[in-house]
Amino acid sequence: MSLKKLTTVVVAAALSCFSFSTAFADFARGDRGEEIVEIQKQLAVLNYEVGTVDGVFGPATEQAVKAFQTAKGLKADGVVDDGTYRNLMNKAMPPDRFGNHAITRSIMRTAYSMLGVPYMFGGMSPGGFDCSGFVCYVFRQAGISLPRMADLQYDAVTRINRSNLRTGDLVFFQTYAPGASHVGIYVGDGKFIHASSSKGISVAEVFTGYWGERYLGAGRVYN
Repeated sequence: MSLKKLTTVVVAAALSCFSFSTAFADFARGDRGEEIVEIQKQLAVLNYEVGTVDGVFGPATEQAVKAFQTAKGLKADGVVDDGTYRNLMNKAMPPDRFGNHAITRSIMRTAYSMLGVPYMFGGMSPGGFDCSGFVCYVFRQAGISLPRMADLQYDAVTRINRSNLRTGDLVFFQTYAPGASHVGIYVGDGKFIHASSSKGISVAEVFTGYWGERYLGAGRVYN
């Protein structure tokens, strides 16, 4: 949603997102990366079904973790905290659990936890989101404040080339008017998660199909 389409139903107080700090020191559904690959490999070695070892902490990995936790008498919540990690990997949690990688994990975890939430014009809460409201909400959970509207977010980010895209970057599209009028969060593999007016929070292709024809550019929020 762009600033031009904002109506009086969205109060002025919603024009900015207020940040607060949240740090995650564990691994959970929505996380991605080499650390998840190692967890999946170890679960597979122990004969827990994780599906594809792909570095994506999805439903199959979560269920495998729960089964492992149950077998070890741990809290079966599917979250690999320090206790579960030590039991599974036979070593302490990696020391570099915070910083930019932790921000990316937080963003991905929050974004994926919202899958299926319906689209709502002007929405910026788990009850319903528009595109920029979703981005604003997800980044706020990671302690990052962004402008409320897609066109203002586009102006605020550091522009990057398509070839330099990484998980957690923002991707922008030109739809009903010139300039950035739609935004989502890049999740890797040419895909992004966003608030679709027809599907709600969902994952789509960035560079092909409907969105590929309307791709405008990308930007980085944090280093």
